[in-house]
Amino acid sequence: MSGGVKGVLAQEVKYPTDFRTAYIAASYVKYLESGGARVVPVMINRTVKEYTKLFNSINGYIYVHYQQNHITFHYLTFSLIFIDNGSSYLFRVGRILFPGGITSITSSGYQRAAQIFYDLAIEANKSGDYFPVWGTCLGFQQLMHLTSKNSVRTQTDTHGIGLPLNFTNEAKDSRMFKDFPPELMEDLSTQPLTENSHKWSVTVETLNTNEDLKNFYKVLSTNTDGNVEFVSTVEAYDYPIYGTQWHPEKNAFEWLKSYYSHSRSAVKTTFYMAEFFVNEARKSFHRFETEDAERKALIYNYRPVFTGVKSCFLQKYFF
Repeated sequence: MSGGVKGVLAQEVKYPTDFRTAYIAASYVKYLESGGARVVPVMINRTVKEYTKLFNSINGYIYVHYQQNHITFHYLTFSLIFIDNGSSYLFRVGRILFPGGITSITSSGYQRAAQIFYDLAIEANKSGDYFPVWGTCLGFQQLMHLTSKNSVRTQTDTHGIGLPLNFTNEAKDSRMFKDFPPELMEDLSTQPLTENSHKWSVTVETLNTNEDLKNFYKVLSTNTDGNVEFVSTVEAYDYPIYGTQWHPEKNAFEWLKSYYSHSRSAVKTTFYMAEFFVNEARKSFHRFETEDAERKALIYNYRPVFTGVKSCFLQKYFF
């Protein structure tokens, strides 16, 4: 068994039924699989004890962003990566996605779970136990809140738009982008390859004047809505913690919006980002107790449903 397995934590659907109380967009599953991972769905609203046990079984976490019919919902997504290091199975999670939308990043089940995993990850990394963390869109904003312990968001006109990245001088030698081909970095900086679906951002001014954020995160790219310059990509100086305000997964796996770019460079961006995620998770040696526990947890036990007629997602997994 090579590559990895990432876990995705679902959250409530808008109109629950007996058999559909939560879902995960299939594009996130495909995205993680494209980097060499497999996916395990992870449910929210668990106890601290259950989250701690899960933390010790997985390799990292990612926070992601979900939308439905212009209303944004939130799904806490865990990337569980299972790696074969040549001798024994290592059941790993690459990172956890904080989803975006209307869920509170200061007081909600989403925030509480994010806080627990963030704190566990910080302590683990301090002790030499590598555990990567990722935030996408609202997940990016959640990371900023967890690090600063303050409200640091500003409203921006950035909902439903593709943008090029304005790379900083830090990007070239960053862990995230250092292995990207020069031609792809050029295209990312000149073409609208990054999809943005957010109404809130963390401005460059806010980050530069907040000592907690400034000392923790290296800014790799910025963007502007025409009036406000905001931070769009970061990685932590001293921890394997990463964030994008934009969506790397949509280029290859979602098709229902005209501003999703499907150019060759856009799709390459998806796969280069996914490969980076999974490679980070390979550095973690958390594991599940048995291979049977892994097999029972995989998302292959569920079937995706076509939802493109009523949703901005082509497919979803319901739970």
